[in-house]
Amino acid sequence: MVGRKSKWGMTVRYTLTTLILLVMIYPFIYLVLNSFAAWDQVDRKLIPTEFTTRSWSWLFGNATVSAPAPWIQAFINTIIVATIATGLMLFFAIMVGYALAKVKFKGKIFVNNVILFQMFFPAIILLIPQFLMITNVGLLDTYAGMIIPTMMSMWAIFMYTNFFKAIPDTLIEAAKLDGASDLKILFRVVLPMSKSISTVIFLFLFTDRWTNLLWDLIVTKSDATVTLNVLISQMFGPYATYPGPMYAASVVLTLPLIILFLFFSKKFQEGMQFTLK
Repeated sequence: MVGRKSKWGMTVRYTLTTLILLVMIYPFIYLVLNSFAAWDQVDRKLIPTEFTTRSWSWLFGNATVSAPAPWIQAFINTIIVATIATGLMLFFAIMVGYALAKVKFKGKIFVNNVILFQMFFPAIILLIPQFLMITNVGLLDTYAGMIIPTMMSMWAIFMYTNFFKAIPDTLIEAAKLDGASDLKILFRVVLPMSKSISTVIFLFLFTDRWTNLLWDLIVTKSDATVTLNVLISQMFGPYATYPGPMYAASVVLTLPLIILFLFFSKKFQEGMQFTLK
């Protein structure tokens, strides 16, 4: 009897888990299915029965409404902006986080408090000052204009600071006795121990910058710098009668993030275990 009850319990748990998983991933499945669905079935059936590549061919070469949208250029722009911005955010977060955690200097508590304050400060309030600054220095409609205002992450600094504080000071002192500088200690001792938390921070920062719409919408003014999320938002105007290509564009925007999370899933889980402690 006990064996049967445990089997029934396992069956119920697996069934519920499968149903919850399907509910969670169905929106993306729906996205993909409708990107390949015949145009007369898009948004009209939960599971389309006729499929075609018309939406994808329309998206990447056969768009005839107004003018062909620069999807390939937008994809390249998104990769450039998201990669550089995320790299800079990680670099500054690592440097500042290590300084706050392991280096003694005057004003350390003040700097830490400012960072904490910035984390709870509504970022949207800074949009107008940032836009005016970017415009005044001639960086409007440029990669630099999209990257520079977003190259610092207070959240990433906070995460690295707390992680570095958990590293024993004895390791740092031992490295200093061997004549290592702070930079050498950071890059050769501390960072190799931070791969899991770095993966978590990288994925969150990259996802946030990849899907950033508001700032890119304000700064970009031409096809040369437009990003995918901005281009998709513009489709709700003259391209709204073509829902199939809109779904295909959404797949292009979403797929790289899913690939990244799958590739770094093991390190991501390890890093999340630390953040939840």
